[in-house]
Amino acid sequence: MIVGSFLRDIDFINSAYLVASVLFILGIRGLSHPRTARQGNILASIGMLIAVVATLLHPDVENYGLIAVGIAIGAVIGAVSARAVKMTAMPQMVALFNGVGGGAVALVALSEYHELIPEPGEIPLETLLPTLLACVIGAVSFSGSLIAFAKLQELMTGRPIVFPGNQFVNGALVLGIVGLIFYLATGEESEGLFVLMLCAALVFGVLLIIPVGGADMPVVISMLNAFTGLSAAGAGFVLDNNSLIIAGSLVGSSGTLLTILMGRAMNRSLSNVLFSAFGSAVAAGPAGEAETRPVKDVTPADVATMLAYADKVIVVPGYGLAVAQAQHSVRELADELEKRGVEVNYAIHPVAGRMPGHMNVLLAEADVPYDALKEMDEINPDFPQTDVALVIGANDVTNPAARSNESSPIYGMPILDVDKAHQVVVLKRSMNPGFAGIENELYYGENTVMLFGDAKDSVTKLVGEVKTA
Repeated sequence: MIVGSFLRDIDFINSAYLVASVLFILGIRGLSHPRTARQGNILASIGMLIAVVATLLHPDVENYGLIAVGIAIGAVIGAVSARAVKMTAMPQMVALFNGVGGGAVALVALSEYHELIPEPGEIPLETLLPTLLACVIGAVSFSGSLIAFAKLQELMTGRPIVFPGNQFVNGALVLGIVGLIFYLATGEESEGLFVLMLCAALVFGVLLIIPVGGADMPVVISMLNAFTGLSAAGAGFVLDNNSLIIAGSLVGSSGTLLTILMGRAMNRSLSNVLFSAFGSAVAAGPAGEAETRPVKDVTPADVATMLAYADKVIVVPGYGLAVAQAQHSVRELADELEKRGVEVNYAIHPVAGRMPGHMNVLLAEADVPYDALKEMDEINPDFPQTDVALVIGANDVTNPAARSNESSPIYGMPILDVDKAHQVVVLKRSMNPGFAGIENELYYGENTVMLFGDAKDSVTKLVGEVKTA
């Protein structure tokens, strides 16, 4: 009895929340480097377990049977999904799970407002305002994340979807939502208007993300992740839960910083990502231009000879590698080259793929050594001393036009300097342009050759050819 009373004491529960919050911070710190990422994930998971148990011990928590059913359903779905999902599908799973978090916050806010509404005019502003904001931000994150998931899963086109006056409609929705927040925060409470505000936020989330192209998803996913964190922090104020406030603030701030860094990596502002409909139309050159610009087409045997007798090779992975699921074949190729004394590293552009760190996660699945993964600023000085740069599915992030062509839509975007390598080999299905809708000047360089075909099939052939070279 004494132990039970102690465990349900508010001071003990708050202490547990403090411990959980410290573990959240240490977990995020651990995630800052691949070597400590696993440990950081474990620490954050332990912190979440402590926070959940502490919440269940709270004197106000009742109906443990219903809670147990919810936990069981969520645990089964989470465990099965995490084990079954392929690394190539990780971006859409992250988007989906992030959306579920935002949706949960919106439902909590709706439930709390429903509980408070019987006392009109008596809801304190410090409770009412976080409730409203948590509902709106959570709803935007939920519907926006579902659209991101649908684009990444190819349930809808990955190209930007725009319609006449879409920005005007978005602006009107924002003004309407802000007006409803102001009215509900200062005027008479109304559950009907609260639901209307929730629905408007859901619609705005959809309209906010549909004009964004698939290649901008790294920025969008990190932004939506920040939204979910901010909404969770708001829910923490609503529920008077310190752990939720701290955890939400951590997610919100880290997601915001990551969004800023990803935008800088593309030399584009967040507003440009969200509202420019970048990549909505393919920019075509003069008629017949593609036919009049010759490229050097080579065979796997030719490329294998280059690689086998090189001293230094840099692999440049992109979204095409993920689509082809060629990461294990690439690792096998690297192993064969290293047996011959070739130094192999991997150049990782910050926005390669469809989520922050997509290439890192993909290559980690194939057990590529962490030390071989080099960020853009670290690897770029090495390209002039590199014998072969092997570009697999990366397009716009290797286009020299970003440095030299002021009229190019990607001008000013930091790129990987693959064109400075002694020899460049590009693995690509066809000469179709990338997301930016422009031709890659790299493909026409004097030191560039093209190996056409499916990336996984091409790399597998390279492995066989290197073994016999």
